[in-house]
Amino acid sequence: MEVLFPMKSAAVLLLMFCLHHVHFSDAQECRSTHDLLTSLRQVEKMLSVHEASYQQGLLSLRKKMSALHNSTMAIFKTGATCSKPELPANGRRLGRVFGIGHEVHFLCKPSYELIGPRTRVCLDSLRWSGQQPMCRRLNASRDNNICTDIDECLLFPLAQPGRLCVHQCVNTPGSFHCFCPAGYDLSSDARSCTDVDECENRMHNCSADQVCVNTFGGFQCVKVECPQMKNATYIKTSSMRCERNPCMSGDKSCSQAPNSISFHFLSVVSNMAAPRVLFRVSAARVLGDTLRFGLAGGRGRGHFSVQRSGRQTGTLLLVTPIEGPSTLEAEVEMSELERNQLLGRYLTKVTLFVSPYTF
Repeated sequence: MEVLFPMKSAAVLLLMFCLHHVHFSDAQECRSTHDLLTSLRQVEKMLSVHEASYQQGLLSLRKKMSALHNSTMAIFKTGATCSKPELPANGRRLGRVFGIGHEVHFLCKPSYELIGPRTRVCLDSLRWSGQQPMCRRLNASRDNNICTDIDECLLFPLAQPGRLCVHQCVNTPGSFHCFCPAGYDLSSDARSCTDVDECENRMHNCSADQVCVNTFGGFQCVKVECPQMKNATYIKTSSMRCERNPCMSGDKSCSQAPNSISFHFLSVVSNMAAPRVLFRVSAARVLGDTLRFGLAGGRGRGHFSVQRSGRQTGTLLLVTPIEGPSTLEAEVEMSELERNQLLGRYLTKVTLFVSPYTF
């Protein structure tokens, strides 16, 4: 103990000094032997207390270092995966996700039986549970040449990570097939689904005065019409925009109506993660000294929020996931002011088509 060594040396020096004093000084008497032993016991007791305190501090330091090591390892393990498990000879492995808590399954070719665990799990230690399985050839007299089909779809339910199919899995003798719902095509990987754009491929039945909007798994035929207001009239200047006709001088009701109304249609999947940016509204030029953005109305306002994202830009946000199928609307208003006097209002109507599927 390096800390204790100087204290013990001090005690020895004290004793030597006292003996030296006895030998060379007759005028002054050294302390009696009893007093000297008492002093030494006190020094020894003090050293014992310091040693115990040092040991306790060292133990506490080791605990803190161990806790720091564990927390550091936990950080490094985030997103860590087990090593890729080996394939058994004459067999195959099902499962492509090797993260902690995920499973892989093992199958053998016909005329072989699996020896060892059928399923292995990636543990927190980044090791696979169980032993590496193997495939052993069957004796024809034992199985009478009868093969048993493995239901891969049952091994990998749709709700679990590493599932075989995005939508529907159908077991077949010795294999499986994935199927997609109407409005989707099976992708090149034979497992995921790709949306079919009915509008682009002219697979819709929308009339000439309607607009075809592609959605995930289908399409919508929408008709954009300018609103009918009591004190203002509108004219359609494009397929997705209406402009207010000039107001009579002094007609405040007309001048407070929106100068323009734009229509936009968006398609999203069911239960899309939120918050998420859906749409941005910008002013091409600013005549006043202030721009304000806000929600003016629409169905499902609780799912939306408007935030200013720039000097001349407002952003429509989806703040909560939406389960489909559903259709929601949000009206984003941009107001232009000069010294708190309204110069103009510009309305953007956003319609959200939510698919019944998550892909």
